[in-house]
Amino acid sequence: MGGSPVTTRLTYLVSHPIQYQAPLLRRIAQETDIALRVVFERCPKSNDCFDPGFRRAVTWDVPLLDGYEHIALDDTNLVREIHSTDVLWVHGWQTPQRRRALVLARRQGIPVLMRGENCDIAMPDGAGIRGWLKRRYLQRIFGSCDAFLAIGTENRRYYERRGVDSSRIFPMPYAVDNERFSRFSSDPDNARDPTRDKFAVPKDRRVVLFVGKFMPRKHPEHVAMAMRRLPPDVQAPVLVFVGEGELENELRRIAADAVFLGFRNQSEMPSLYGMADILVVPSEREPWGLVVNEAMACGTAAIVSDQVGCALDLVEEERGAVVPANDVDALADALARCLPQADDLGSNAASWIANWGFEQDVQGLRQAIDYVRTVKGR
Repeated sequence: MGGSPVTTRLTYLVSHPIQYQAPLLRRIAQETDIALRVVFERCPKSNDCFDPGFRRAVTWDVPLLDGYEHIALDDTNLVREIHSTDVLWVHGWQTPQRRRALVLARRQGIPVLMRGENCDIAMPDGAGIRGWLKRRYLQRIFGSCDAFLAIGTENRRYYERRGVDSSRIFPMPYAVDNERFSRFSSDPDNARDPTRDKFAVPKDRRVVLFVGKFMPRKHPEHVAMAMRRLPPDVQAPVLVFVGEGELENELRRIAADAVFLGFRNQSEMPSLYGMADILVVPSEREPWGLVVNEAMACGTAAIVSDQVGCALDLVEEERGAVVPANDVDALADALARCLPQADDLGSNAASWIANWGFEQDVQGLRQAIDYVRTVKGR
């Protein structure tokens, strides 16, 4: 006779509630043999937070704390939390509390899963003595971890280049709630024409979209510059900016005919992706770029720079284009190539991203849990 499956008590330590992670945590909490408990280093009583990139408080309009067990670190004891779990899952190692958790888990023999966003594109070690010291520091951090949850290819390579054996790395792809984005973007109330009407965007022209903070590293100005370099045989698309930030005045000067929609909350984004033909992410040192996942789930193709972490995993010629960072001419060429075939590229993007989601995350998490519990004998 088979017995009931063994329940694994899984404690997840993370900085704060994150709008992208909340639906994944709700999904994991549905697993009957994983008892998930989330410990936040800080946890506001509402969905409000101050975002330094937007330079103002942001109130997210999607639930951040519903559907899974959670507690703020101020309301509990880290030693007790780690002692009472079977597996500790830590998001990054940037804070003293998370580094302390690694030490405590090691002392108590609790296996540790590490999931971070690091990649050499965005966080290189550097040269000389500083790089050597950072590598020594990372060796100590990684020596306290039993398995690693890779968000993508660049992240996996980051671990491998620092001595982590590939057998200890499990895929847990950086994903968004694909179903929510695809469902809302296809809702008749959020269809392309009504959305364009709402924001006075012409229906007979292609739309190029930038979504993000208007900051130097993200280079929104490169999109405007590339639009001016399109060949004359390409009908000029409408450029739409969604976001805010320090470069806004400069952007409005160089892209006077663009549509600026300001900050838009999570519930509004599917319809905005759905009305666009191409999303452009020209960033430097971008660890991943979840806006690409969101756009693809809404059937929108993407052009990204080669310094965007998701490029290797999500963006191929049949779904968009990858261009060298800071190369405006290459970006203009990619726009000229992709705009006429945007419908097909967007359809391919939606098909691809459907298999890069929460189900794959749960599968990779399970593999890692099984591995560490076997190694630790717990």
